[in-house]
Amino acid sequence: MSELLVIRHGQASFGADDYDQLSDLGHKQSAMLGARLRDLDWVPDRLVTGTLLRQKQTLASMGFEASPEEHAGFNEYDFHDLLKVNFGGEVPDQVRHDRKAHFRTLRQVIYEWQDGGLSDARECWAEFAARVQAARVFACDTDAKPGAKRVLVVSSGGPIGQLVACALQAPVKQMVALNLQVKNTSITRFFWSGERFTLNEFNATPHFGNQNDAAMMTYS
Repeated sequence: MSELLVIRHGQASFGADDYDQLSDLGHKQSAMLGARLRDLDWVPDRLVTGTLLRQKQTLASMGFEASPEEHAGFNEYDFHDLLKVNFGGEVPDQVRHDRKAHFRTLRQVIYEWQDGGLSDARECWAEFAARVQAARVFACDTDAKPGAKRVLVVSSGGPIGQLVACALQAPVKQMVALNLQVKNTSITRFFWSGERFTLNEFNATPHFGNQNDAAMMTYS
């Protein structure tokens, strides 16, 4: 069996004009995760990220030196675009800057998107689901790097929620509940062999295992 670790990027810059940057805490979270994996003697044979800067910064701060491959299927859905379409172009300040209001609103917006609404969005739900599936096939392609048994991917909460929902054959809307639970720099582990693709571990944070480090845990 081969092993796929999918890591959510470190804390990004919530509420900023440029969200696609790790915060200082995000870099520290990433470094802690990389150190923990090396302590566990878990060294990847293959590295993959999406094309987003926060994903690449996370991998760099984890300290693995090999050059990663990229697949845009591991990118987050464009929640800025979905919210703009939902509100007709101007997202209220409270939704932009207040975490509770933001995620409460986002949940309902994604449900509508999954149901075929928000037709003016840049990407429809079916396109998102298809590219995540294509990214999974890419990461699990044994011909891409023969002999690779440990593949590490840095992705985002939406694709991780979708990968887990598909592995569990869960209802479509379960993706949202999974997505909104995913912690920054958490580990979601899958095993695969041929067509078999199974979930082994979801949203684990062994690098935040003691009381002091637990204070560094974030969700956005």
